[in-house]
Amino acid sequence: MDLMNDQQATREASRAQANREELSERIAQAIHSDGTIEPLKGLHLNRSSKQKEPCHAVSVPAFCVIVQGSKEVLLGNDRYQYDPAHYLLATAELPVISQILEASQAQPYLSLRLDLDPTLVGSVMVEAGYSSPQSRANVKAIDVSPLNGLLLDAVVRLVRLLDTPSEARLLMPLVTREIIYRLLIGEQGSRLCHIAALGGHTHHIALAIERLRKDFKEPIKIESIARELRMSVSGFHHHFKSVTALSPLQFQKQLRLQEARRLMLGENLDATSAAYRVGYDDASHFNREYKRLFGAPPMRDVERLRETAFVD
Repeated sequence: MDLMNDQQATREASRAQANREELSERIAQAIHSDGTIEPLKGLHLNRSSKQKEPCHAVSVPAFCVIVQGSKEVLLGNDRYQYDPAHYLLATAELPVISQILEASQAQPYLSLRLDLDPTLVGSVMVEAGYSSPQSRANVKAIDVSPLNGLLLDAVVRLVRLLDTPSEARLLMPLVTREIIYRLLIGEQGSRLCHIAALGGHTHHIALAIERLRKDFKEPIKIESIARELRMSVSGFHHHFKSVTALSPLQFQKQLRLQEARRLMLGENLDATSAAYRVGYDDASHFNREYKRLFGAPPMRDVERLRETAFVD
């Protein structure tokens, strides 16, 4: 029996390695230079030939797989590192910091991201006979888990559709449903169920996140939001941080600063104008908080980003 188990494990390891090599070849063929493309709607491919500085962004509900290299994602004080043997699942729109840890010209960082529609997740959950989790425990919005063979098989079939765009229109929804199903029956199934079914406190926090993202320029009114969600102020604070790893104020602050950075970089606004545009009424306060988050004063940070982009 032990011999049979060893042989089975060897076959599975060999197949997984072959799948990873095929994924690497196909993604490298699809994206020849550093950057990100979306060859099929909702499927994003990324390539980087060198390690980069931490990147501030907003996560989206998505299933993320690294084919070559490794990456670290920071959400508040929580760190999530993953590689070709693991996948990352994000279930909410949150301000995060990500950094590619392993990449080179010879072995570039290669990855894919499949956006997840909560409605589709809910549909698969219902069709598979999954009910909303009874537990009202809080669920982290990001986590990393081992990438098993069956899930990896489905990812390979998804990427193969790049060669047949005419078939992708029909087959991609089917493969995507399979991937969602594999996620539902895996380690992170309960997290996906909580978000899809909008169960427990996660439903309230999802509404709060949407409200804060929409009105991030306005002064935050914790008491008002908690009252609308029929939660106590202390309860709202606790559950919001348990899901997002940030307090509501920290969440809003990061959204404001990221938008200000985008305005200065993309629309050539000066620091004071950007600060007022995103809701700050004190430019010096804005400068202090900006430096604390990005590591440099606003205009110096923007100049550095432009220089880096020119070199790249």
